[in-house]
Amino acid sequence: MNNRSRRIKSIAIRLSRADSFFIALLLLLLFVAKSCDKEFEIVVSDGEAISLAASDTSLVLSQKFFSSNAIDLIWTRGSNQGTGSPISYILEMDMSDNNFSSPLIFDIGKAIYKKSFSVDELNNLLTGTFGVEAGASATIEARVIADILNESVKDDISDPVSFSVRSYKPVGDQLYILGTATLFGDDILNATEMTRDQEKPWEFVYEGELNRGRIFFSETRDDCWCKTFYTRNTSDDGLMIRNEEGLGDNKRWLITSKNYYKVVVDLIDLKIQIDTTVAAAYTELYIVGDASPSGWNIATPFAFTQNPDDANIFTYEAFFTPGNFKISTFTGDWCDGDWLNANQADQDLSATDFIITRGCDGPDNQWLVTEETQGRYTITINLIENSISITPVQLYLIGDGGPNGWNIEDPEPMVFADGIYTFAGPLGADNPTGEFKFSKFTGNWCDGGWILATTIDQSITNTSMSYYTGCPPDELDFKWKLAEGEAGDYVITIDLENEVMTITKQ
Repeated sequence: MNNRSRRIKSIAIRLSRADSFFIALLLLLLFVAKSCDKEFEIVVSDGEAISLAASDTSLVLSQKFFSSNAIDLIWTRGSNQGTGSPISYILEMDMSDNNFSSPLIFDIGKAIYKKSFSVDELNNLLTGTFGVEAGASATIEARVIADILNESVKDDISDPVSFSVRSYKPVGDQLYILGTATLFGDDILNATEMTRDQEKPWEFVYEGELNRGRIFFSETRDDCWCKTFYTRNTSDDGLMIRNEEGLGDNKRWLITSKNYYKVVVDLIDLKIQIDTTVAAAYTELYIVGDASPSGWNIATPFAFTQNPDDANIFTYEAFFTPGNFKISTFTGDWCDGDWLNANQADQDLSATDFIITRGCDGPDNQWLVTEETQGRYTITINLIENSISITPVQLYLIGDGGPNGWNIEDPEPMVFADGIYTFAGPLGADNPTGEFKFSKFTGNWCDGGWILATTIDQSITNTSMSYYTGCPPDELDFKWKLAEGEAGDYVITIDLENEVMTITKQ
């Protein structure tokens, strides 16, 4: 073969290889185009029989973790028994020993190999679908069916797995605070609803004023008093007892003083936290001015009395003469602290609010006492309500030993003249051995100040006195008591300025 012949053969071989490449590329493009004409199916090749496993075999559910994952049910791919057919999965769950006669069915679909249940979801299945009593335990069985999408092949079913679950009873959606420390007392129909925490739905919060008294909680406003109540655990004031059908032993939490509180109740752990939310802005108040006994003495002025039942309330009582006064929160130098000033210059005594000024800044407004308005007054400051009350002091004899009886709402006042309070009338007319004390107020038993005896059943010949503001405890609530044969007409005088009392039989 000559050189020309060799070149022709070489060219022919190269053309033959190029033709083969282009032919293969053309066939591949035709195959891809054909594939795009129909849906591409996922198929599972022949393999092992399907099997199922659970991530846990024993669960105790708690509402505190309601959104958390409780359990995972995981299965293998399974086998399509060599058919090349896709597999769709079906999960069945039923009560143990029920042999899947009435299972709960989940159509899972293709290429998914796990089903998860949250704590809340699983608890609802137990107590709802399967009828398990809340708080009780049950054993659940599960299995997975490999549904082979080929009618000529029998579906594959996993061996069942079982797991035990203890359910929980969800706490109520509402909680109400009631008791003598609340606005409506034990009136359950008007009990105050607490605020449910959106992130912790088992916690409820009350923020507001509570009086001295007791509190407890109800899940309803049902006046049959037969529903769920939460009362104090006597072993620990920070713990509660859940009473399903009434008040149980009816132990309640004591609120020792009137204030603004934050009460947080955890119905799952049965815990309670009671905190004051508003501390008094000032711990001391002082009267200053020539109308008051202090005069213009900022170094050592007379102090207000802080209410033992409410740290935000201060009172001061004295005889006021013509002149002016204002109220300081400090002693020492005129510019050392805050002042409670009147709203306007020469403010009359009927004012019900005040302004706060800093040091020597701001208007130096003062209250004015005139010749006509001079007398003995009680000044009451409420720092929370930013209010002031300036009222003439009146005394009332209260008790079954006097003509008013135990009527605190509308008793007959003593006569005031020249700084002296006088009662003239019968003692012991209705009860010859009755008792009595003196109030500076009317309305409610805890609304003001008392003049009390200094010992229990104190003789009317003993005129020593003590003072208390609010509701005196039993161990301090001393009264004068008539002895046999002492009933009759009397004149009682009280000089509050000099703290002198006289009791004279007529």
